[in-house]
Amino acid sequence: MQIQINTDHSTPGDARMAEQVRASVEHALRYFKHKITRVEVHLADENGAKTGVRDQRCMLEARLQGRQPVASTAHAATLTQAVQAASDKLVSLLETELGRQSSDLHQTGPAPD
Repeated sequence: MQIQINTDHSTPGDARMAEQVRASVEHALRYFKHKITRVEVHLADENGAKTGVRDQRCMLEARLQGRQPVASTAHAATLTQAVQAASDKLVSLLETELGRQSSDLHQTGPAPD
């Protein structure tokens, strides 16, 4: 699963921030990693230099093997919160799109007898 991070002109896109975002998205989507070819992360500060309560936006788009892309968007006070909220929404969408396949998605070991 590739993760591509894009930022707007007012959002810092340094290596440390990119690694934190990448780790958060990978962790949230870990159960779906074999079904996703790429995740595009779009980060933006919608008010630019102005401050705001929920002005940080994260849009995630998951490209699925053999299916249409699935996307989620969240706004929050910080980029970290926006990434987490968008990840949570995307997981819910993926569960709906792909179905709850317990043997593929949520079990870490062999199925009980």
